[in-house]
Amino acid sequence: MPPGKRIGIVIPSSNVVIEPLAMQRFWKSKDTVHFSRLGVVNIELNAKSLAQFEMAEQLSAAQKLCDAQVDAIVWGGTSSSWLGIEHDEEYRRFIQQETGISTTTCVLEMNRKLASLSARRISIVTPYTDAVHNRILDNYEELGFPRPTGQNFGGTVSNDFASISSKILKDMVLSVAKNSPDAIMIMCTNLRGAAVAEDLSKQLGLPVIDSAAATLQAGSRLIYQKSPKTQITAEDNFEL
Repeated sequence: MPPGKRIGIVIPSSNVVIEPLAMQRFWKSKDTVHFSRLGVVNIELNAKSLAQFEMAEQLSAAQKLCDAQVDAIVWGGTSSSWLGIEHDEEYRRFIQQETGISTTTCVLEMNRKLASLSARRISIVTPYTDAVHNRILDNYEELGFPRPTGQNFGGTVSNDFASISSKILKDMVLSVAKNSPDAIMIMCTNLRGAAVAEDLSKQLGLPVIDSAAATLQAGSRLIYQKSPKTQITAEDNFEL
């Protein structure tokens, strides 16, 4: 088999979900996935927590993937959902400029999926506090969506999110599905939501977009797909 391509993913240091998911989904593939870590422990809206995502730290983590000569770099965290989508737009431009490697992010990929589905009414499931969760809803409303519905778990410690059971996640998704959204987003790459999203997409007959799965899909798309970019950005405004 000819050598495949290399996907580089920067993940939060506390994330324990994306690497096992990559092993499951790429074990028969000629392409390989390689990881670097950005120090992320707590998710809150205070200065200490927000400082975890400063661009200098992001660049340092991404540059380590250059030593592996990866063909694409993906930020596998959902921080721009509460920091604002412009943070990931800057990340994509800056990291690509500094490394010369095609770059995208988990949230940009999720938004690309929403755009491809022409989804307008969305529901968002998160493990975060009320403050972080509501900021996410605010940011999507500012992007032009009607006020999203959602449900959150209320946690702050990132590593704990991986311990949230599949049953709880399913119940959260089923709860927001009652609002009849066009799509549901599971917004945190340290939630074990990939299998839940796949099962409930079939059961509910509507797209359930998992962020960890979207991270891997973003890498696969970048290394091969050359189709025109379709993304939701901060400048987009939808006619609703």
